[in-house]
Amino acid sequence: MTTPAPVSTGTETSFRKTMSVAEQALFTGISGNLATLHVDARAARAAGFAAPLCFELALASLATTCLNRIGGAGWRIGALALDFAAPVTVGTTIAASARVIEATEHSIVCEVSCAADNGGSVIAGRATLVPAVR
Repeated sequence: MTTPAPVSTGTETSFRKTMSVAEQALFTGISGNLATLHVDARAARAAGFAAPLCFELALASLATTCLNRIGGAGWRIGALALDFAAPVTVGTTIAASARVIEATEHSIVCEVSCAADNGGSVIAGRATLVPAVR
């Protein structure tokens, strides 16, 4: 397999999804994470939230969908640095996006973000894609 061609600086894409109870349950099963605020609606309400909190890495996975759309099959995530600005409750629609800020044949650096349907930023950071070849 040869090194894939880089994409252009400025390329961007987005992905939008409502985080459902079913996805929350699937992520719980995959991760084994049983954090109370994520799996117990009563505890979440007692803490002041309308619903359980979405898992932060489940939210981040929406941004990885954007990264995959930018890089395609020839690239994988080599580095990911994210700041989680605010909690998100189950049932919230999230718009994830990624924009290429630097692209070479060896790496694609992207700004990534996720915003709640009310426009508030919930995740911001950077990712570096590297060729999937060994």
